[in-house]
Amino acid sequence: MKSKLTGNTTGILLMLLGMAAFAGNDAIGKWLVADYGVAQVILLRSVAAGLIMAPLIMRGGRVMNRIRSVPRPGLQAVRAVCATVEVFCFYYAVSYMPLADVMAFWMAAPIYVVAISPFLLGERVARRTWLAVGVGFVGVLILLAPSLQISGLGAIFALLGTAAFAAIMVLGRSLRETADRDLVLFQLAAAGLAGLAFAPFDWQPIRSGGDLALLFLLGVVATAAHMLVTRALKLADASVVAPLQYSLLVWGVVFGFLVFGDVPAPAMLIGALLIVASGLIVLRR
Repeated sequence: MKSKLTGNTTGILLMLLGMAAFAGNDAIGKWLVADYGVAQVILLRSVAAGLIMAPLIMRGGRVMNRIRSVPRPGLQAVRAVCATVEVFCFYYAVSYMPLADVMAFWMAAPIYVVAISPFLLGERVARRTWLAVGVGFVGVLILLAPSLQISGLGAIFALLGTAAFAAIMVLGRSLRETADRDLVLFQLAAAGLAGLAFAPFDWQPIRSGGDLALLFLLGVVATAAHMLVTRALKLADASVVAPLQYSLLVWGVVFGFLVFGDVPAPAMLIGALLIVASGLIVLRR
């Protein structure tokens, strides 16, 4: 019992640190896309993350052999494309909208997963869970209405990105047999190739060594965040640490105010509250 309590306590701390790291990564990304192209930012982010993850990726043996023998290659490709669309949409969304607003849209992804799981995964969803999903969708609509008026393009990117994120979660369930390091490898490779293809069309000269450091720090912080969350889920019960993902919204409000001077609108707070309440009900059930 003591070891389980210790594991849960450590997992809680790691999950909170992971969410703070993700929020910091998102804030750095929003800062950078104000001066640099989204594809350029994603390319350099992927390179930095690849360098950090290289020892883990190489641990599984020859990379080309693993690529050739990967199970369900079609689904792997679809997941990699969805992951690339998701990251592009996120950075485009934060270039138009406040950080916390975009994070609130992304917090609705688990609700989308529950809504589509009966059709794609054959899972049964209880009536009360459907009610929670409905509440979550109301929260999304409350967020969407002012976002479309203030920044229609940003809201569209946010919706597309959230849909892609939900697709990643669903596909991840169907690819359980694939090692985590290989999923990371395909995701990094797809984003890096897309960044390489589109970066020349909007490449901006890097203005200073500080900006270059931030561009690479983006990949380092994102990698650290993924590792913290993965470790938290291994040490603690998922039911204990999963609800802590919503602390990302708190960090989003804090970073948005301190770094960018964003003050949350009442509609954003109401919509986010409904999304969080819905998500917690879904997680509990």
